[in-house]
Amino acid sequence: MSRMKAVQVSKAHGNFEVVERPIPEPGKGQVRIKVEVCGICHSDVLVKEGIWPSQPYPRIPGHEIAGRIDSAGADVTQWKPGQRVGVGWHGGHCFVCDPCRRGDFILCKFEKVTAIHFDGGYAEYMIAPAEALAAMPDDLPADEAAPLMCAGITLYNPLRNSGARAGDLVAIQGIGGLGHLGIQYARQMGFRTVAIGRGGDKEPLARKLGAHSYIDTGSGDPAAALQKLGGARLVLATAPDSKSISALIDGVAPGGKLLVLGVGTEPLSFSGLQLILPRRTVQGWPSGTAMDSEDTLRFSAMTGVRPMIERYPLEKAAEAYERMLSGKARFRVVLTMGG
Repeated sequence: MSRMKAVQVSKAHGNFEVVERPIPEPGKGQVRIKVEVCGICHSDVLVKEGIWPSQPYPRIPGHEIAGRIDSAGADVTQWKPGQRVGVGWHGGHCFVCDPCRRGDFILCKFEKVTAIHFDGGYAEYMIAPAEALAAMPDDLPADEAAPLMCAGITLYNPLRNSGARAGDLVAIQGIGGLGHLGIQYARQMGFRTVAIGRGGDKEPLARKLGAHSYIDTGSGDPAAALQKLGGARLVLATAPDSKSISALIDGVAPGGKLLVLGVGTEPLSFSGLQLILPRRTVQGWPSGTAMDSEDTLRFSAMTGVRPMIERYPLEKAAEAYERMLSGKARFRVVLTMGG
């Protein structure tokens, strides 16, 4: 029986283990992917630390996957061996619950999550449901495509669905793994793009990524600075700091929106008056489906939006994960197969 190299977690709070496993066979409605690159996302902590309820082990983490179809199971007709594909957070849906019947698959009551409900991409091969696949443009390298399957779609999809229009002032809070992509997407979509970070040293990078303006939260009130620019039609909060996110609400223009993407552990804090009188909205957004990922990849390839990445071989997954957790990575960490 052919075998593959993989990195698994055997229990909650366990260590990463480099193991050999049999290469899995795709079942009905599934495909096998020969993984080329898998990004490391902060959400991998859900598997590593056993935060997801009733998580079965052992489990192979990883939901930022780029590779090629190696084999297709029964009833899979739209995907062919050799085709370049990606797999992200959304790992499939039931097709029969009320949200699915309305075509809102990301809100499926029985949604599958890649690397939580089935093994992910820290491996040379992985199995995915056919509905979880996104076609990958030929001119987008796998190592740059992989982070777009989670970090990319997390910014692109809510931005394009936010209601903001070209020329509107859009602020991106945080210049990290999410924010550095958000700045690029906002600029390429035609928004008047403002980057919000802490420290003047981040301004050159923010402007290089496409920001028209930069606000240093360490030198004054960011909400007041936004209002001085006319107020933000949309603020995308990517850094998971609830206090910093809450401080931005007064920088949102009347009728504008604060869109929360960074997952913090503390509740947000603002009064009803801050929302009611200026008719502001606070909203969250859960990435998207495979078609949304496909749109993200196409838009990125077309406009030149690319993640800044650091590469590690699969065998160094533990080191790469710690690099991600440290916050020192610039800005996404990826695992490459075959050295």
